Parts: sequence; structure tokens; C-alpha cells
Amino acid sequence: MNFLFHTGRYFLLLVQILKRPENPSIYRKQIIVEMDYLGLQSLGIVSIISVFMGAVLTIQTAFNTEHPLLPIYAIGFATRQAIILEFAPTIVSLILAGKVGSRIASEIGTMRVTEQIDALEIMGVNAAGYLILPKTIAMVIINPVLIVISMFLGILGGYLVSLITHVMPVGHYLYGILFDFSPFDIFYALIKTVVFAVIIATVSGYYGFYTRGGALEVGQASTKAVVMSSIYIILFNLILTQLLLA
Repeated sequence: MNFLFHTGRYFLLLVQILKRPENPSIYRKQIIVEMDYLGLQSLGIVSIISVFMGAVLTIQTAFNTEHPLLPIYAIGFATRQAIILEFAPTIVSLILAGKVGSRIASEIGTMRVTEQIDALEIMGVNAAGYLILPKTIAMVIINPVLIVISMFLGILGGYLVSLITHVMPVGHYLYGILFDFSPFDIFYALIKTVVFAVIIATVSGYYGFYTRGGALEVGQASTKAVVMSSIYIILFNLILTQLLLA
């Protein structure tokens, strides 16, 4: 019953979020601000993780595919597919769920417990839309950019480790990266990214918006936001993979 309660209240909040803005120009300015806070400030950690992720994935693939019948370029091919289809969109989104999701939940939760949201509602402002909608739109816009950068840096990490450690010939790695490339793989990854961005922003916003109590409850709301966002990302990853690749 608790699950049904939260599900129903979540969808009611979505309806409230999607109501027509009172002043669209304010929302547009806020979207730009949120793109910086929630997206560009995460570029550093996304870059570092992506480079090392690609490097480690290349090394592990090389050491676990030593077979005379398997062409060497298959290592580059496997690295590319793993990064584009799964590691960049899903793993990076899970990382962002922890970094960005906790920030959204704690920010909105703090506004709730300090009665700032109550003040907005008294003034006739749609507090849910004003606080959550710009964050959601900002993440839908900026997250695919982060994921594309993550894909490039992951493949670059594999190239660098091949060049430095000679775990495989660089020429074979580059040939494997280009071998049988399908643009649909990028489209599939970006579709997942957009869905994950909506999940992170709205689920985190939900737990922050309905926080009650004080500082302790804000911390608990942040934790719940990260956990539930991660669970829904994994669940929808399975659903979207079945729908788009089956």
C-alpha cells in the first residue's frame, strides 16, 4: 500500500509540474542556471570516470579474449559496444543520480522544512513547477551532451591504454572501433539517457518536495532519492533494452 501511495502521489506531482508556467521567461532563465549547476559542474567527474572506464574495459577485454580464432580488432569492437550501449548511458546516469539527485532532493527539502515552498504557494506560485520543471528540462538537455562526451572519452581511454601499454596494436583497436558501426546504437543510448534524466530530476524532486521535519529528514530524503532513482534507472534500463534492441 505504501508503494501505491507514493506512486499515486508521484504522478499527481507530475501533473502539477507540467501545468502552464506563470512567467515563462523566469523558467527559461532558471533552465540555463540549472544546466550549469546540474550538468556542467558534473563534467569533471564524468570525464575522469569515462577515461578510466574505457581504459580498464579495454585491458580486461584484451586479457579475457586471448583466442587464436578471435581477431584482435574484436577487442576494440567490444569496447565500443560496451561503452556506447551500456557503460556511458547507464553507469554515468547512476553516478549522476548520486551526485545530482542528492543535490536536488536536499535543495528542495531544505526549502520545504524552512517553509520557503509554503511561501511560494501562498503567493500563488506553482511551487512544484517552479522548482522541479526547470531542473527536469535542464537535465533532459544537458545529460545527452554529457553522455556523448562520456562515450568519446571512454573510447579515447581505450586508445590511450593501447598506445601506452601495448595491450593490443593501436591500429587494430581503431579498426575495431570503426568496424560495423551502427548509428542506431547512439540513438538507443540517447533515448535511455533522456529517460534517466527525467527519472533523476522528478524522483529526487518528489522526495525533496514532500520532506517533513528538519535537517535529519532532509538527509533521509536525499538518501531515498538516490536509492529510488538508481532502482528506477536499472528497471527502465531493462525495459528500454527489451523494447529497443529485442
